Amino acid sequence: MESQDLQTLEVVALVSPHFNVSATTSFVDPFRIANYLSGSSRFSWTYASDVGGPIESSSGLVVETAPLLNVTNRTPWLVLVSTSWTPERHVTPQFKIALQKWHAAGAIIGGLDTGGIVLAQAGLLKGKTATVHYEHIDAFAEIARDTTVSENTFITDGRIFTCCGGTAATDLGLRFIHSVAGESIANASARYLFHHTVRGEGQSQNPKDMEPLGYVTSSIVRKAIDLMEAHLETTLSIPSISAKLGVSQRQLSRLFRQYVQKSPVEYYRDIRLDRARGLVTQTELKFSEIAQASGFNGQVHFSRAYRKRFGLTPSSDRIEGRVPFEFRAWPMFKPDIKSEGVS
Repeated sequence: MESQDLQTLEVVALVSPHFNVSATTSFVDPFRIANYLSGSSRFSWTYASDVGGPIESSSGLVVETAPLLNVTNRTPWLVLVSTSWTPERHVTPQFKIALQKWHAAGAIIGGLDTGGIVLAQAGLLKGKTATVHYEHIDAFAEIARDTTVSENTFITDGRIFTCCGGTAATDLGLRFIHSVAGESIANASARYLFHHTVRGEGQSQNPKDMEPLGYVTSSIVRKAIDLMEAHLETTLSIPSISAKLGVSQRQLSRLFRQYVQKSPVEYYRDIRLDRARGLVTQTELKFSEIAQASGFNGQVHFSRAYRKRFGLTPSSDRIEGRVPFEFRAWPMFKPDIKSEGVS
């Protein structure tokens, strides 16, 4: 690894339309800072896409990219695949060939946000452990059957890495800098970013001890939610959850109203429907299979509850739901939905 310090290490960031620019630059920017602080061009980077040209991110920011064909003749040190919604649309034959070629040549290959889905479809995650953004975890598990799916913020498995996105991309970028440029430059880069705590592997995407702004949620509510999330397909009754936690139904309902502004029945139904929505919009599973996987007894009941929560049927959502959020003409969640007749 020491010999690599003497040469410029190239990063190729492959992006798709509506990619998350914040997460992508969170990964790349530490390399820029490392160059600045070391006074040398230790790292270089290129943004590329399938056909090249301007690519609009999910926030509307447009990034100029090189055509994939212009970079496939090089052997970069690291390749980052950054996708968001509908990653399967961007797994073109040339994308697969390029990733497989780079992997065979010894490059480090990684996926950011839903990029893990692209790596899986390119055949690079077989027998590996990997992650994606938590919103796509269930779909990823269905798509990547030969992959161990983790909910950690990032995973490195040999020369393959995957990351959920967000600020976790900065943690990962800093760790790659540490691996080739040393602790001093990596620490200085972290300080320059005011990223004073660099998380390692093993950190969950959804830590449960405290809310991000510091609010503490009732331990009873968190334990109840854990039980619900562990039983999305074969559901538990609310009396059963109360009994397991050693509290009355009345106390459990009061705590849910206080902390999440929903009854336990409403909350449990909604997280099952949220899981269903991910499977509807991100996989090709039959609706009957999705209904069963989400704890609904029958497709009719499932479709009725789905439409009440999201404002459209599963079949319509399978088409419209593949459009990125900011371009949809309907709200993802309908406010003030009551639970009468739906459980």
